[in-house]
Amino acid sequence: MTLTKQPNSSVPTRPATATDLVRILLVVEGTNDIEFLRRISRLLHAHDSSLPHLADMEQQGTLIFVPFGGGHVRAWMHRLAPLGKPEFHLYDHEVPPETDHRREAAEAINRRPNCRAVLTGKRSLENYLHPEAIRTAGEIEVDFDDFDPAAEFVAKQLHQRSLFETPWELLTRRARNRLTHRAKRWLNTKVADQMTVDLLCERDTEGEIASWLKAIGGLAESR
Repeated sequence: MTLTKQPNSSVPTRPATATDLVRILLVVEGTNDIEFLRRISRLLHAHDSSLPHLADMEQQGTLIFVPFGGGHVRAWMHRLAPLGKPEFHLYDHEVPPETDHRREAAEAINRRPNCRAVLTGKRSLENYLHPEAIRTAGEIEVDFDDFDPAAEFVAKQLHQRSLFETPWELLTRRARNRLTHRAKRWLNTKVADQMTVDLLCERDTEGEIASWLKAIGGLAESR
């Protein structure tokens, strides 16, 4: 009897999983950064469709935000490498000496294939928000430079507008930190929703945020 060679149908095929859809990992410091990027990318995508809408990518499963919760950025230089996915890391610039640690970590990540890391040109993402958007969202007047602690400035203004009798300067550090964290959340959601392209152009004169989105889109397409 002559045996004919049959196709190798006995080799099982691995079922597709949700991770197969993922085209890029977006590493940020915390959930407030995620809220900012979702909103600002929506704004810029509506103005320029070539820029990715990160919230849409997240819903489609092609992008995963990875918030590392602050801490030492160097711990994340190679942590996600075993997944074999393109990575984009966005770190707040902060102030020295912390800036130097973040820059060193970014340089190491940029030496890895299909990975990109950048530091914000301003102290934090809140510094890209416009005082006019803050005024619209909360009817408070506040101004800050690129390297001022914007969230703390806003928290102080919100506290002074409240009915609390204790002056900001007499609050405990823990109380000030709690109020600042609450202000950060408000800035990256309610205030970010009030941003327009014109306001963003005034705050981001170098087009940094658009450049980040272009890099994210390029890495996602590299898969």
